[in-house]
Amino acid sequence: MLNRTLQAMTFVLSVGLALPVMASVAPAQEKAALAEAPAAVRSQGDNTAQVSINHATAQELAAVMNGVGIKKAESIVSYREKYGPFTQVDQLKEVPGMGNTLVERNLSHLKL
Repeated sequence: MLNRTLQAMTFVLSVGLALPVMASVAPAQEKAALAEAPAAVRSQGDNTAQVSINHATAQELAAVMNGVGIKKAESIVSYREKYGPFTQVDQLKEVPGMGNTLVERNLSHLKL
């Protein structure tokens, strides 16, 4: 019983020490992704990046959009390649997997 208690405490301690390290790596990866995307992503004065939904790659979209991972970003690019350029940002709602809430949440990050 004492052995299980010590194992559990060791596990909790190791996880607790690893979380701050993992949290500090994520912002660096986001900055690196934004640095690689100068053409389609523009920085505004309030540190909010905007991405062009007509020119951005899937990686650029995933880096800037909140709640959009690489799979949804690839869906956006595929939709754009199949149907042509977007004429309105609201057309993202037509992309499979992109709902009203997700599009509304990211309006400040998007441009044509």
